[in-house]
Amino acid sequence: MKASAPAPKSELRGDYSKARPDYSVEQDWSAYTKDEHALYRRLFERQSKLVPRYACPEWIEAIAGLDAASEIPRFHQVSKKLRAATGWEIVAVPGLIPDDAFFTHLANRRFPVTVWLRRPEEFDYIVEPDVFHDFFGHVPLLFDRVYADHLYEYGKGGLKAMRLDAVKMLARLYWFTIEFGLMNTAAGIRAYGAGLLSSGGELAYCVDDPRPRRLPFDLERTMRTEYQIDRYQETYFVIDSFEQLMRETAPDFTPIYARLKS
Repeated sequence: MKASAPAPKSELRGDYSKARPDYSVEQDWSAYTKDEHALYRRLFERQSKLVPRYACPEWIEAIAGLDAASEIPRFHQVSKKLRAATGWEIVAVPGLIPDDAFFTHLANRRFPVTVWLRRPEEFDYIVEPDVFHDFFGHVPLLFDRVYADHLYEYGKGGLKAMRLDAVKMLARLYWFTIEFGLMNTAAGIRAYGAGLLSSGGELAYCVDDPRPRRLPFDLERTMRTEYQIDRYQETYFVIDSFEQLMRETAPDFTPIYARLKS
């Protein structure tokens, strides 16, 4: 997730040499190759076969209006639609960015999207988020006003968490909601987390497999739970709606951080 502080730039994918102080860059769309657009299409096609069965209705409705299946999207065009819908926009970044830059972007209704695409040999698994993960997984739900407002509040809360030395706890909330969250729907449990929606394997696993625990969302338990970065999750948290997520994350986290640290 981008809320994690990055390793030294020499160890990261992406070109940081042209990054601005807020880590934004230009999306040089003309630099993408035919092979990259073809790989993006293959990734999109694979996930498009899965999401009707496993994605939440809000995501399915949003992706249908994006016309993003044929090539790597042009961020400025999508941002124009986003601003009209929820006041958000996409900001291109070279890769993982520091906590303060990430939270500041969210707190100003800007979602950081990585510009580079994985290599063909990384088709099934990639360590760092690329443009496919960020766009396919995250961007559609930014068209949902309640979800988008929650992410805005999360960004403001992240800046506060930095002052309280509580980013690790807040990062767990992001992981188990924005990245790997599940939702109860009329059709059953469905995924809304970007890490699930962009995964060829974990998307079916998180809904169908009997092994993982699927627990009702509980804010403090979420903040206490360790997550897996190199394998499928052992635990998922399930919300009833984005309204519930917004409501249950609305209180001041300061006393929660204090309890969790004790």
